Amino acid sequence: MGDLFSGGHMLIIGLIVLLMFGGKKFPELMQGLGKGIREFKDAKDNVKKEIEDHGNQSADKK
Repeated sequence: MGDLFSGGHMLIIGLIVLLMFGGKKFPELMQGLGKGIREFKDAKDNVKKEIEDHGNQSADKK
């Protein structure tokens, strides 16, 4: 099946979304998608940092 988010797949998904919602809504949808992805990455990074900080604190107590 390969990488789901490769360039070709993203192009096909974008064309389907464009056909479904039209040209006027497409930029708004992509902007919302970009914000969602950014928020997810920020949350993932925060959780990773908290885990690392907790691990460092546990190592310091030993």
